Amino acid sequence: MADPQLEQVAALQAELAALRTEMQAFTATVSHDLRAPLRHIVSFAQLVQEEAGPQLDAEVRGFLATMVDSARHMGVMLDGLTALSRAGTETVVLEPVSLQALVREACNAVPGAGPALRWHMDGDLPLVQADARLLRHALGHVLGNAVKFSAGREKPVVSIRRGACSEAGVVELEVCDNGVGFDPALQGKLFQAFGRLH
Repeated sequence: MADPQLEQVAALQAELAALRTEMQAFTATVSHDLRAPLRHIVSFAQLVQEEAGPQLDAEVRGFLATMVDSARHMGVMLDGLTALSRAGTETVVLEPVSLQALVREACNAVPGAGPALRWHMDGDLPLVQADARLLRHALGHVLGNAVKFSAGREKPVVSIRRGACSEAGVVELEVCDNGVGFDPALQGKLFQAFGRLH
């Protein structure tokens, strides 16, 4: 005789899988369908800049530049939406990864890290079992935020160190910066998709 609770769990898992597939299809469609009008906005704004730029006053040229920058930023957000829709279905491939080398590589790849920025990194980051591609992606976002929000400081500093995790087999990595910070009461909202904190 079948266990009713197990049947209910199986039914809920099947429903969740169907909803996830539907959401992925929706986000992929939205992301794809918005790209064509976005390309047109950028292309035509650039044409106006090239053809009429010298005849326009500085304020109008500024409007056009803002429009192009905003459209490009929206393209980046659409890329993020596409990546988010795929995140739940990607296969995790665990392998030995040098956290030291991966963090150094991620630091070197962060855009906007000017010459004033100082990186402080622990010298004893261990070898871990991880999916290097996904870990590199996550580090890129976390370090990118650290750089972005500390960029206004006279002497921006980003520190990466091993945390004090007591759970066996788990390595905790702490990323700290001297940027603007956030209200600790909003910590639970930090990693929500497209969320904004003040």
